[in-house]
Amino acid sequence: MPPPADIVKVAIEWPGAYPKLMEIDQKKPLSAIIKEVCDGWSLANHEYFALQHADSSNFYITEKNRNEIKNGTILRLTTSPAQNAHQLHERIQSSSMDAKLEALKDLASLSRDVTFAQEFINLDGISLLTQMVESGTERYQKLQKIMKPCFGDMLSFTLTAFVELMDHGIVSWDTFSVAFIKKIASFVNKSAIDVSILQRSLAILESMVLNSHDLYQKVAQEITIGQLIPHLQGTDQEIQTYTIAVINALFLKAPDEKRQEMANILAQKQLRSIILTNHVNPAMDFTQTPPGMLALDNMLYFAKHHQDAYIRIVLENSSREDKHECPFGRSSIELTKMLCEILKVGELPSETCNDFHPMFFTHDRSFEEFFCICIQLLNKTWKEMRATSEDFNKVMQVVKEQVMRALTTKPSSLDQFKSKLQNLSYTEILKIRQSERMNQEDFQSRPILELKEKIQPEILELIKQQRLNRLVEGTCFRKLNCRRRQDKFWYCRLSPNHKVLHYGDLEESPQGEVPHDSLQDKLPVADIKAVVTGKDCPHMKEKGALKQNKEVLELAFSILYDSNCQLNFIAPDKHEYCIWTDGLNALLGKDMMSDLTRNDLDTLLSMEIKLRLLDLENIQIPDAPPPIPKEPSNYDFVYDCN
Repeated sequence: MPPPADIVKVAIEWPGAYPKLMEIDQKKPLSAIIKEVCDGWSLANHEYFALQHADSSNFYITEKNRNEIKNGTILRLTTSPAQNAHQLHERIQSSSMDAKLEALKDLASLSRDVTFAQEFINLDGISLLTQMVESGTERYQKLQKIMKPCFGDMLSFTLTAFVELMDHGIVSWDTFSVAFIKKIASFVNKSAIDVSILQRSLAILESMVLNSHDLYQKVAQEITIGQLIPHLQGTDQEIQTYTIAVINALFLKAPDEKRQEMANILAQKQLRSIILTNHVNPAMDFTQTPPGMLALDNMLYFAKHHQDAYIRIVLENSSREDKHECPFGRSSIELTKMLCEILKVGELPSETCNDFHPMFFTHDRSFEEFFCICIQLLNKTWKEMRATSEDFNKVMQVVKEQVMRALTTKPSSLDQFKSKLQNLSYTEILKIRQSERMNQEDFQSRPILELKEKIQPEILELIKQQRLNRLVEGTCFRKLNCRRRQDKFWYCRLSPNHKVLHYGDLEESPQGEVPHDSLQDKLPVADIKAVVTGKDCPHMKEKGALKQNKEVLELAFSILYDSNCQLNFIAPDKHEYCIWTDGLNALLGKDMMSDLTRNDLDTLLSMEIKLRLLDLENIQIPDAPPPIPKEPSNYDFVYDCN
């Protein structure tokens, strides 16, 4: 006879003693269970103790989350959150540097737990941390030269604890002093500072700006765009991401006149005001946004910094017939608009997008240089196509395809991007299109369509098995906060027998597969009622900022089970989103409807049909690959001597 649903079998650890196997009655008060555990080890004052997850999360068990305890969970008996908070509150004020450092390290780890965070905040712990940041740096200024690593670690753990505590939303951001803001800003303004300190400081500034109008004004007085730009020139991608987040936050919260001032600082153009004072009708072309005045900025930059190329384009077009002239103004406006669409300029910052183009960090005016390369490409393509004004949209479509194909190779510099474009001439694009069109036409005849219908179920079954195999391997997901990206991870994978989903929190992103036994939580597939996506997900309805982010909505899905329970996901990218939604639908016996499934089906059907058609032509398909030929006597054929 199976045990009652309210009985959970767990193991409980206590330092220096053998672990105990216990059956916990979920109907009993948690305090009664803790007393029973303490009595078993002859521990007095059970109110000073609590139960805690023994995994890497170390989260406390409370009346609110006790229902998350599953059979086989390993718990730890430890000091209560109130006791722990009181002890750490005293330890971080120790006169011993080593003791203080160890206490701050423990505080940074425990502050992730909202139960502990509430107790520590009740002791006015936030104020203590801010005082340590404000005065601690001066206090240990003399010791910094001889104890620099210790000092850096201490400040890093202090800021980490502060960020974790504030993330719970218990304390208002409006309570912080100008001295604290200045101190955090000073860490960002320093040219040589520990990476972890810089990351935490940027994260704090971003949250201040986004969560308080008063703090935005104070932060804006201490931090300028010019002071943030040097951090974009480094090689640390995390620092670049945090810096861009702060710049975006400052732009989002700034009033219109301040935004214009910030844009002027970034652009540093004196010519804009001169041109706008001239009442010329063509200037009305730049009133539509996007791209607005950005197109004019790009044109001015091109004329000023690439004068030879600009003059060459103007002279070439002036010497052509009127109908073959490439309109420079219209081209610049449409090209700028197209580049903004490709790079998603003007959209809300994405929390999950993994697209990273290193070439934009290799030049101070990378977008303008990007435009200069593309406007020359547009003129070259126009000439190759022998285009007229009626062909303008066709030329823009070809240029967009050229740019996007070059960007997919992730060039590391603008010069490398330029060389990629040289290999994507209009003739080459025509060859690619013709090849794709021929392949498509060959597969539209009636016999081929009948063959497709016959083998499609086999291909769908193959795709289904691949999706389930990927779910068995598992995926690492990020935990997202409505304010910014978090360095917290959790892992989910399907059991080999396809009956149970195993999941659990991780300290850091894993290097490979995470074994089932290290994932404490389980969800039987039989208990799954539905899989919902996008705005239908519960976690998208709860978090307003995430709800507004279109890209996050497109990566969100949830598993609904029991009455009001759900397991919420935000996929790391579109590919993983398709894999998981397809796999979960396959488990539930539903159709796989993702774009990835359609693409895989088309690719595999095409390949299978081509292989079967080889038999009709009496072409023998070998069982083994052909032998590798001998090396040539020389490699002169590589070079084009002509």
